[in-house]
Amino acid sequence: MSYIKKPSVTHPSLQPNELGLTLRDYEGSMSTLCAGCGHDSITAAIVRALYELDLPPHRIAKLSGIGCSSKTPTYFASSAHGFNSAHGRMPAIATGANAANRELAYIGVSGDGDSMSIGLGQLCHAIRRNVNMLYVIENNGCYGLTKGQFSASSDIGSKSKKGEANTMAPLDPVMMALTIGATFVARSFSGDKAQLVPILKAGLRHNGFAIVDVISPCVTFNDHEGSTKSYAYTRKNQLPVVAADYIAEREEITAEYEPGSVHHVRLHDGGMVALRKIDPSYDHTDRDRAYAYIREHQNRGEVVTGLLYVNEDQEDMHAKLGTIPQSLTRVPFRDLCPGSQELDRLQERFR
Repeated sequence: MSYIKKPSVTHPSLQPNELGLTLRDYEGSMSTLCAGCGHDSITAAIVRALYELDLPPHRIAKLSGIGCSSKTPTYFASSAHGFNSAHGRMPAIATGANAANRELAYIGVSGDGDSMSIGLGQLCHAIRRNVNMLYVIENNGCYGLTKGQFSASSDIGSKSKKGEANTMAPLDPVMMALTIGATFVARSFSGDKAQLVPILKAGLRHNGFAIVDVISPCVTFNDHEGSTKSYAYTRKNQLPVVAADYIAEREEITAEYEPGSVHHVRLHDGGMVALRKIDPSYDHTDRDRAYAYIREHQNRGEVVTGLLYVNEDQEDMHAKLGTIPQSLTRVPFRDLCPGSQELDRLQERFR
């Protein structure tokens, strides 16, 4: 993770928002991710969304777990509050922080490994509680930080860097979120900034838990089986005197296509992914139809993108728990800690 700040150079063409801030004011440290990584494209989309929403950076809380994806908060909104938690534990930290201070805009960034494996139970309960936050999953189907093992979102038949085929059925974060009862569910592609930025803005404005699954290709561990230029082949057939990896610089993968259409994106390893952007007539408020629509197109080998489901009528965590209107950070200490006698009186109710 990098803590090297970007040069404080501005350009006359950078327009300030209503706060007088430019895009550069929402950036963070220099990225240490692989050149061409989809995660950096997601960072750029988050920066754009925060800028266009005129959010004060000091009123933003950004949180993450462990993994390549969890480096992302370092790369945006350097003036925001931040917390890098243990592997898979970010949803619990976000829940606690939101319970104490409801006035901040919460952004959690996680990965398919961080969220769909060790953090699955944490994520499920954050959804169930309807914590008011934007939860972004940077989904590349592998553990990129630990050399490309299969993650829980890996498709059946997908190949590892060693050429092994995944035999286990994937967990789909979108289908899971719909099943549990998430109030805002969306999916996008890291290279489709025109679609991703509005989705992120809508998620930040949603009063409740907004989960956005973003397909984000890994440029390092998507090399295909049988290639003599793959990293796996090189490691197997050479005897290096120094253990070092070379990651070739790649071009960012982008995609522009019309709503209701299917677009095939060629990945760096030569593989293809079929993206289907939902039609304008799609009903975002019908949970059952959303579930069936996604399954229908999954069976065709297509990944559906767009705002898939939203419910603005559900109460968030504070409304469900009946908490006080103001944040606990503004409550005097004597009210937060009334003393042992009050605690004893409270415990009498449970005896």
